Amino acid sequence: MSKIKNLLLSAAIATAGFSTLGTAQADDLRWKMPVAFSTKLPGLGSPAAWVADKITTASDGSLKIKVYEPKELLPPFEILQAVSDGKVSAGYTWIGYDQGKVPALPLFAAVPFGLKPPAFAGWYLYGGGEQMLQEVYANKGFNVHAQLCGIIGPETAGWYKQPITSLEDYKGMKIRFAGLGGKVIEKLGASVTMLPGGELFQALEKGTIDATEFSMPAIDQILGFNQIVKNNLFPGWHQPFTAQYMLINGDEWKSTTPAQKALIESTCTAGVLRGLAEGEYKNGAVLTKLAAEGINVGKIPMPILKQLKGITNEVLAEEAAGDADFKRALESQQAFQAEYVIWDEHAYLPTELIK
Repeated sequence: MSKIKNLLLSAAIATAGFSTLGTAQADDLRWKMPVAFSTKLPGLGSPAAWVADKITTASDGSLKIKVYEPKELLPPFEILQAVSDGKVSAGYTWIGYDQGKVPALPLFAAVPFGLKPPAFAGWYLYGGGEQMLQEVYANKGFNVHAQLCGIIGPETAGWYKQPITSLEDYKGMKIRFAGLGGKVIEKLGASVTMLPGGELFQALEKGTIDATEFSMPAIDQILGFNQIVKNNLFPGWHQPFTAQYMLINGDEWKSTTPAQKALIESTCTAGVLRGLAEGEYKNGAVLTKLAAEGINVGKIPMPILKQLKGITNEVLAEEAAGDADFKRALESQQAFQAEYVIWDEHAYLPTELIK
């Protein structure tokens, strides 16, 4: 009996030795991760904190990610460069902010009159978008790995002093507008500026801007836009989906083990679902509350939307003519979208039947 015990004890010690060896091969990593959005913002910023916590916990501390709120470590619009340069190991952001450096990025962040959130996820994960994005960054000289880590549903079309009744209403308007949608309304004579979310209330209050868009209702009401202007318009034609990414320094990404890579990928994929779910859960109640408070929850008329789509097509064509990566990504998305709409039209119940 003692021989059997000795054999079992020897086997246990050997197994523990192999386990320790496997752990030792994976260096403990301590990553700083500045974020572009407050982690208190549902769906937009909250996934960053959730993902960082779950990765730290699931790795048993071998990969610890510390989140830094906007401006705590560096300004939101500097995240890409800081990650690429290795000043920080990772960052969580909306990559459309960097369209001036990498023209194709808005196609992976928010496309006017583009795909709905589940459809974008389908194209990105199964239609070649994920690999394409890595190539887009590399082609412009950035040393990053981009990991899709959050998606929310449509934004609002913005907050305005008066409802939009024609395209002429945009002429001369000082407005905060992001991404490709900003290029569209610039063509209409609007003066477009880009400001971080934390600066928008004061800009509206002081009259630095006349109107703004930022995100979905559950977020906009936290920022307090409804205290200043009373017209919240829909649909969010400029951002039918909004995708957030964890950008990881390329050298840091290479230094991770296969297990650590798998953990980051799977946790971020879970973060995508949680971000989308949080927004979908909260937005209806927020809109009901805003309407009860006297906010005009209005719609941009269909004729104006069709005109905006026409101008969007012009902008997309211009961008594609100027950048090969933009052209390749756009053509891939549009080919998928042409097939997807057949499914979309046949599969989903009209809103009037689920009221």
